[in-house]
Amino acid sequence: MVSIVSRTGRQFQRYNQGCRQVVGCIPYRYKTDKESDGAPIEELEVLVVSSQKGKGMLFPKGGWEIDESIEEAATRETLEEAGVLGNVGCKLGKWSFKSKSRGTFDEGYMFPLLVKEQLDFWPEKNVRQRRWMAASEAREVCQHWWMKEALDILIQRLMNGQEKGVEDETPSP
Repeated sequence: MVSIVSRTGRQFQRYNQGCRQVVGCIPYRYKTDKESDGAPIEELEVLVVSSQKGKGMLFPKGGWEIDESIEEAATRETLEEAGVLGNVGCKLGKWSFKSKSRGTFDEGYMFPLLVKEQLDFWPEKNVRQRRWMAASEAREVCQHWWMKEALDILIQRLMNGQEKGVEDETPSP
């Protein structure tokens, strides 16, 4: 079952020594094109979303709440903000960064998400834009340095074949 309303408020969010715990995903897929000789080629695309305040693009992320695992939180945030479902891979890393809105430090965790389904309607459709693009373009438009680092790690893993097997899993609800 897919939730049709975004969670709001911070009363159930996790904190570690005063740092808010934030989780997100880099949604990705492979777009198949043909070369001039007709041979198929797969191009990596990633999905970015607009910030709620409309000041730039980023990957879906938000607070990790006390009633969910870290992977569940990452999947929920991606569904709420980007309207996609898929398979969550191994954690890309953990970053400490200063929140632009509150001026406090947060801890951010990012995961890859191989997209299996893109929804026409999702909780934040009316407040966010979503856009598929090449990873190089996403790196340019993403407003957070730590998300750019996570993207670099994902690209390296995919080039090394380390995210293989994720394609065979059942999509997360």
